Amino acid sequence: MSAPEVRVLIVEDDPVAADAHALYVGRVPGFTAVAAVHSLAEATRVLERTRVDLLLLDLTLPDGHGLRFARGLRAAGHPVDVIVVTSARDLAVVRESVSLGVVQYVLKPFAFPTLRERLLRYAEFRATAGEAAGQDDVDRAMAALRAPRPAELPKGLSAPTLDRVAALLRSAPEGLTAAGAAEAAGISRITARRYLEHLVDTGRADRTPRYGQVGRPELHYRWLAATGSVSKV
Repeated sequence: MSAPEVRVLIVEDDPVAADAHALYVGRVPGFTAVAAVHSLAEATRVLERTRVDLLLLDLTLPDGHGLRFARGLRAAGHPVDVIVVTSARDLAVVRESVSLGVVQYVLKPFAFPTLRERLLRYAEFRATAGEAAGQDDVDRAMAALRAPRPAELPKGLSAPTLDRVAALLRSAPEGLTAAGAAEAAGISRITARRYLEHLVDTGRADRTPRYGQVGRPELHYRWLAATGSVSKV
């Protein structure tokens, strides 16, 4: 007998991001998005009238903070689980999330594989049932929720150079071209473009063509992690 589907409520104030998250959820087998709402008041109404197993919960909503909402759910004995989806990088907020029983903490922007991995791990944890025979069974159940190892970089890319290029892009509000990144990082233009394209592919940057006086348009890359943007995959 197959496991029952996991019913997910997306709580996100950005309508574009909310729709993208709902689309992502629908692409993961065993999960369905029951609604995408843009405030805590709307989330409360959905929770009152339909079964929801999991919240994808943003923290900054127009009518309150997501963690206060989660705390209220816990105090009321509501059984819904919570995955925080946010741009907030404050580790104090991460610790508070853990103390409230938040099962995962996902930073925006992210690509579909990131959310898929978290949802599948949550499903594995949810499927554990019965009494543990010993510590090993408990450890295996808890390990299902642990964050996966970072994905391996494509062949030819190195983590230190990627970190350097990412740091340069983060510090350039107007964006960078491959030539500008190459000069600042001390690498070739072709190499810089490979790293910049990887940042785009993983949802951390975007690219736009800019037209000059003559010739082909030049691509400008801009860091996205400070925004609520969601990578389209």
